[in-house]
Amino acid sequence: MRDVPADWPVTETFTRFTGHKTSVRTDRVRMPDGTVAARDYLVHPGSVAVVALDDEDRVTVIRQYRHPVRRELWEVPAGLLDVPGENPLHAAQRELYEEAHVKAEDWRVLTDLYPSPGGTDEAVRVFLARGLSDAEGDRYAVGEEEAHMLHARVPVAELVRAGLAGELQNTFLVLGVLALTVARAGDGLDALRPADAPWPARPFD
Repeated sequence: MRDVPADWPVTETFTRFTGHKTSVRTDRVRMPDGTVAARDYLVHPGSVAVVALDDEDRVTVIRQYRHPVRRELWEVPAGLLDVPGENPLHAAQRELYEEAHVKAEDWRVLTDLYPSPGGTDEAVRVFLARGLSDAEGDRYAVGEEEAHMLHARVPVAELVRAGLAGELQNTFLVLGVLALTVARAGDGLDALRPADAPWPARPFD
């Protein structure tokens, strides 16, 4: 079982709004029966997220204010693919350094996902990072919401419990620790895809 590419004809397209990183587009899409329907969606550059696992079976997490939902959410380090064609591994390594001041020796692809495919074309690659150590030098200078982030390392089992209890609601954190748990119960973490595995949703060099 796998998702398959498909590209239904677009008869017209309009950009309704252009923001700093994203935009809103309306496509008029021809259905298989010949009718045409309008579909509005957020055009997004894509994201990476990092489940950074230490030797004590704890995951590096941050708590950050998210204005649209009016919550401070516990999350894993994550960020946008700001440069078209950017190597997602390099972006993930940058985010882990900037948000947690951590580096990792071993990187794997944990999972790829579309967080909300009915409303945005955002694609996310979630990495597993192991062999953690503190990054050298000064911490990355942060501002706005990031200036008020809290940092912690939390046992995997506690994150799974809190996710299933509805106490944690960030997509990348909850899905990431659940994927980690399933991978360990299956073929093991060393069987995960390599960090440079192809990603058709966001091709890179």
